Amino acid sequence: MKISNNVELLDHEIEWTAIRAQGAGGQNVNKVSSAVHLRFDIKASSLPEFYKERLLSWSDGRITSEGVVVIKAQQHRTQEKNRQDALERLKALILAATVVRKTRKATKPSKNSQKKRMDKKTQRGRVKQMRGKVDM
Repeated sequence: MKISNNVELLDHEIEWTAIRAQGAGGQNVNKVSSAVHLRFDIKASSLPEFYKERLLSWSDGRITSEGVVVIKAQQHRTQEKNRQDALERLKALILAATVVRKTRKATKPSKNSQKKRMDKKTQRGRVKQMRGKVDM
């Protein structure tokens, strides 16, 4: 499976297990193992070190503490479509882990915006002060 131009996963790195799907399905649900479990060991894979580090540092529920990605696909009625769905989800997970976010630069409010804020506060304070009891 091709992840990017220079990164590719080999077929023997992905372990498949056919299981029975949950939910409604009539008589078919008790007979056919159409859902699949995809297991992918990050540490033993041929991914570059950068990809491995980023995936292992992620706190995602699909990644176990041993560094194994477990994806359960049961959306479709056929096992083949569920396999394709699981592969797409694995690819999306790997690609999402490699995205480097821009660093946030701390900013300060301008002097003018600070002055406007303080003026609004004093104006609001005056309005509230005028709501007091009226003496005659």
